[in-house]
Amino acid sequence: MGEHDVTTDLDDELQQRTMRALLTDVRALEQMLEEDRIESGIRRIGAEQEMFLVTKAARPAPIAVDMLDRLKDPAFTTELGRFNLEANLDPHAFGGDCLRKIEADLERLIEKARSVASEFASNVLLTGILPTIRKTDLTLASMVPNPRYYALNRALTLLRGGDFHLRLKGLDEIDVHHDNVMLEACNTSFQVHFQVGAAEFARLYNLAQAVTGPVLAAAVNSPILLGRRLWKETRIGVFQHSVDTRAKHEMQRGARPRVHFGDDWVKESVVEIFKEDIARFRIVLAAPEDEDSLAAVDAGRAPSLPALRLHNGTVYRWNRACYGVQNGIAHLRIENRVLPAGPTVIDEVANAAFFFGLMAGFAERTRDIRDHLRFTHVKDNFLAAARHGLKAQFTWFGGEEVTARDLILKSLLPIAREGLQHAGLDMGDVDRYLGVLEARVASGQTGAAWSMASFEALDDGTSVEERCRTLTSGMLSRQLTGKPIHEWSLVESDEATDWREGFRSVGQFMKTELFTVRPNDLVDFAAAMMDWEHIRHVPVEDGEGNLVGLVSHRSLLRLIGRGMDKDKTIVVAEIMKRDPLTVTPETPSLEAIRLMRDRGVGCLPVVDEGKLVGLVTASDFLDAAVKVFEQQLREIRDA
Repeated sequence: MGEHDVTTDLDDELQQRTMRALLTDVRALEQMLEEDRIESGIRRIGAEQEMFLVTKAARPAPIAVDMLDRLKDPAFTTELGRFNLEANLDPHAFGGDCLRKIEADLERLIEKARSVASEFASNVLLTGILPTIRKTDLTLASMVPNPRYYALNRALTLLRGGDFHLRLKGLDEIDVHHDNVMLEACNTSFQVHFQVGAAEFARLYNLAQAVTGPVLAAAVNSPILLGRRLWKETRIGVFQHSVDTRAKHEMQRGARPRVHFGDDWVKESVVEIFKEDIARFRIVLAAPEDEDSLAAVDAGRAPSLPALRLHNGTVYRWNRACYGVQNGIAHLRIENRVLPAGPTVIDEVANAAFFFGLMAGFAERTRDIRDHLRFTHVKDNFLAAARHGLKAQFTWFGGEEVTARDLILKSLLPIAREGLQHAGLDMGDVDRYLGVLEARVASGQTGAAWSMASFEALDDGTSVEERCRTLTSGMLSRQLTGKPIHEWSLVESDEATDWREGFRSVGQFMKTELFTVRPNDLVDFAAAMMDWEHIRHVPVEDGEGNLVGLVSHRSLLRLIGRGMDKDKTIVVAEIMKRDPLTVTPETPSLEAIRLMRDRGVGCLPVVDEGKLVGLVTASDFLDAAVKVFEQQLREIRDA
């Protein structure tokens, strides 16, 4: 979380003071490494659990600040969005029943959060990306009122010099411009920590990089964003773009984004990572100078290295090097940030067990991972896993080309089991957690695969919004059973929560797959389109996506009634209704119905900032009314 007492008002003097403090912290860390002042000889593991807060209608619930007041538990803290919450677990020695303890800690904290959320008619959901989240949920009004978040948003926006731009391609494509960093709030993760000694840091950090691709492939759980089916782990692309501060000229020369995997192995020590990130990324935050790190080292104390840790918190490596002090003793950790939240607690612990097991197993088997893998292949494996999950094609030892699924089942699970056994973990726990992961991989039903299959199974003419809401409701109901993802059945259409909640605003059920024409298109083309696609209204937009008119079935009939000259070219602009009545996605449904009734129109184009984003018709409202009526009949019958 970093410091809350921070500033982005970095004039030249403050920039210089902060850089001086950073350089002092680096020298202090180097001195500690030379004097062997970093804890070694003990391995600890830990985790951070991020979660979404959702309403009964499966929409984001902006209640995090209120919940913290009720929770009164230091384990909980805010995340960027008011609809996110984070719980920090106590570390455990790596051995014995440590995995079982992590599972118990998670269950206890999540149940506590659920209990408090219920006081606000809400719940907790573990998922990498919430399917029902909308762009309108990502304004600064939804940001937790924390000085650090506001400061970071200002700093990154200034560095960017314009809107943040997210463009990803999967089954669908998304191209979104956003004026703040709240796109990051679309993501929740399950971050795991692995404590290492200073002398072994480089070797184990390189191992973490090597195994991250396979671990991610088995854990993918974030395929849908804003109704688009994208990567199997869309979080990876979203997070990189949401805080990408590179200006156009920096991209052209290949500057690295602040969220990155790295471009090479670590050669000697953790200091390489910190030095590289200081050299590559400008200071964006400054905090009060409350410690002379070198003086602390000379006095025999472990310094907190505040400037270094603050800067490190504004650079987002997928495997992050972390320095900390506990009970006056300094230590180093590798924080793996790629794992998504969910689908269930046992799935998360299974993912962690796989990562920890591979770290321990390869540490025993392999003197130096660099002798077996090229870094370019490791990075490519990571990106392939994010895009394709278990179907990713990996390059592994000796240049072997193998799918993620086959590599995990045939080679990596035995190594992970061996590593956990060597570390002294309870073998009953090892069998349980690795058994869950093995069953998931063997079945092919990751969280992402289940979400995509359920989403597609719901494609029965319902809107994307309805499908996302039904998917989210089904996800929550299955999560509450505690059954791992490979045992989940697909969602069915009748699993949505109260249908009335799904039709409160136009954006919840408008059609977004539109057929449009341009003003200079032939009327014959508009008529053919209506016939082919069985539609009665065609929006007219210009080349920039601005709505300029509407062609209706009625306007075509009037043209035919006047008599058409077959030799005369008639274009859409001659018959379209200019400046048609419009609504926005946030327009309440009842207000839209009144507009249609009072103005005698059967269709309302939906616009957002002047751009056409959807269409809603009288038949859409009729369909909604039927669903609500059917629900009311069921409620009467059940009563």
